[in-house]
Amino acid sequence: MARKAYEAKSATASGPYSHAIDGGDYIYFSGQTAKNTPTAEDMTGDIAAQTKQCFKNLFEVLEAANLTPDDVLKVNVYLTDMGNFDAMNEVYKTFFNDPYPARTCIAVLALPLGAEVEIEMVAKRSS
Repeated sequence: MARKAYEAKSATASGPYSHAIDGGDYIYFSGQTAKNTPTAEDMTGDIAAQTKQCFKNLFEVLEAANLTPDDVLKVNVYLTDMGNFDAMNEVYKTFFNDPYPARTCIAVLALPLGAEVEIEMVAKRSS
């Protein structure tokens, strides 16, 4: 089976990967950072702005796959500083409705391109 990929027009890949791959019922989204845009602004220190840009990138791919935020089942958030957890959560909760997707949030030493947050998702097509 050939892989079917979905891409965002306004996001870039910082390596050899697709923005999302169709796995049949499930769509797997690669992590996005605020730096994955051709006109990436320097948002260093502004975790709220970075989180918002991550979701803007991800939701553009979600739309390309003909899905909505309600189709998202799982989200993984990577932070370079857990001191940013509350600020990330304030933005995060504006992108989903209750009940929220399952989520994992972990601290990492570093992220590509000097980003301070990276977010990836898994969504499922409705039957």
